[in-house]
Amino acid sequence: MSNINFVPDDYVQSNESRRANLMCLVLFSVVMAALGGTFVTIKIRQKACTAEESLVNARMARMQDSIQKFEELQTKRKEMMKTALTTAELLEPVPRSVLLASLTNTLPTGASLVKLSVIQKDPTADAGRRGRSSNSSKYQKKGGTGSKLSPEQSLQTHMDIEGIAPSDLQVANYIQRLGDSPLLDNVRLVESVEKKIKDASFRHFKLTAMLAREVHLTKEDVDDIRSKAESSSYRF
Repeated sequence: MSNINFVPDDYVQSNESRRANLMCLVLFSVVMAALGGTFVTIKIRQKACTAEESLVNARMARMQDSIQKFEELQTKRKEMMKTALTTAELLEPVPRSVLLASLTNTLPTGASLVKLSVIQKDPTADAGRRGRSSNSSKYQKKGGTGSKLSPEQSLQTHMDIEGIAPSDLQVANYIQRLGDSPLLDNVRLVESVEKKIKDASFRHFKLTAMLAREVHLTKEDVDDIRSKAESSSYRF
């Protein structure tokens, strides 16, 4: 027996059309929701990137300030080191280690140093105490205005040298060698006394000397003096 459909074809077509439209509307809503969510996510990420960029820029600005301050400190440090080196060169043109090495190099065989005292003095103050300021003022009036030295450059380096030697012959030889040294001036003998230790007699001497003015040693001179001092230390 054949089935008889009492539903009109127009009704069936309208239902199918409504279903298709509803499906398209749902799909459109889903696509629009996805697009809206993607847009919101992009905006949130953009705001986060902008905030992070602002933080990075602020850090970079602080780092630039720190680097600039560090460079200023380095510049000041270099200037201070330069000033310190210049002052040290004026106050101590010859390092004490080099001076001690030079004194050791000139020691005769059998002699050795016991004590070394290095003192810097102002010659103008000593001249005033000794009553020589009047003579210097007269000389300045006659000679006119000459070049004036700074207080650092006018300092004189005085040395008190004590040592022992087998006899006065070695003491005299040592004084002669010190007098021939380009580093020293006014080498003088203060005393030379005989002392005995376990039936062995020797001479205990005291000398005074001054560091020569305008002494400028090169690196080669310093290395030569120190190498000679190292080699001469094995002779005693």
